[in-house]
Amino acid sequence: MRTRKLGTLEVSEIGAGCMSISANYGPPADRQQGIQVIRTAVEKGVTFFDTAEVYGPYTNEDLVGEALAPFRNQVAIATKFGFDLNAGGLNSRPAHIKQVVEASLKRLRTDRIDLYYQHRVDPSVPIEDVAGAIKDLIAQGKVLHFGLSEASAKTIRRAHAVQAVSAVQTEYSFMERDAERNGVLQACEELGIGFVPWGPVGMGYLTGKVDARTVLDPKTDLRTGFDRFSAENLAANRAVVEVLRQFGVKKNLSPAQVALAWLMAQKPWIVPIPGTRRLDHQAENLGAVAVQLTPIELRALDAEFAKLKVHGGRMNAEQMRIVDQSV
Repeated sequence: MRTRKLGTLEVSEIGAGCMSISANYGPPADRQQGIQVIRTAVEKGVTFFDTAEVYGPYTNEDLVGEALAPFRNQVAIATKFGFDLNAGGLNSRPAHIKQVVEASLKRLRTDRIDLYYQHRVDPSVPIEDVAGAIKDLIAQGKVLHFGLSEASAKTIRRAHAVQAVSAVQTEYSFMERDAERNGVLQACEELGIGFVPWGPVGMGYLTGKVDARTVLDPKTDLRTGFDRFSAENLAANRAVVEVLRQFGVKKNLSPAQVALAWLMAQKPWIVPIPGTRRLDHQAENLGAVAVQLTPIELRALDAEFAKLKVHGGRMNAEQMRIVDQSV
């Protein structure tokens, strides 16, 4: 496992998204199973683990804290703030940030958070005030690096002017390329900021294991409300998976491995965080680090993708309303 830099934070070239172990992609996994998956990732060289207070809520941070406690000084933990879990809605007021960081530190069983993301941009709080609050926490040693999630290029630049942003997290995958078009990747490159794609295998779709016949539970799986996961669009987008599958057949790779290798080949400062609760899927994902796609292969993949239309938007209207798209 090689390493990459998110700003000045050095992490494994693939990280682990921990959310799906506890929430949002079905009912929570057995706790011991979750701990085993996280600790196996450490054994295989993963040093970057992503969680958030809202996952569960709270239960995923607690799980990650227990799982990583024996390895705390070998790994980097990223978590997030920005929701008001009592009153509802967004809350990135500095006083709130300084309150919730203490609870996250306690659940994570640690004295510092390696990377602290604003989970969603709060339009009622100037981003300079948010960056200033994180700057204070960095001075106190409670936070080591500042991150933004689903922020626009304009917001990234404003925040970075107050406190260096180490990483930006946004959905990005072979089939979801908004970050290439809206200036976010360009801003990261210009400012020396790392980029962490969430949903790097299309929220599971690009694995080829999800199709129009897949039944997701609307009570526990947020994807059921996403346009891209309607039965009609799951069927219509199958051509995207087929591009990855056909390419993978030639190299004995799964669609997920091709998708992850494609992402890592885009820039040396991109660190995808595929999530899973299963050891076999984890092994498959981590197999992507052995794949080096050539410029010719990347052009061929992109040429095939360019012939296709992706059906359905990223998330539902409610989720997209809190994605920062300021220009």
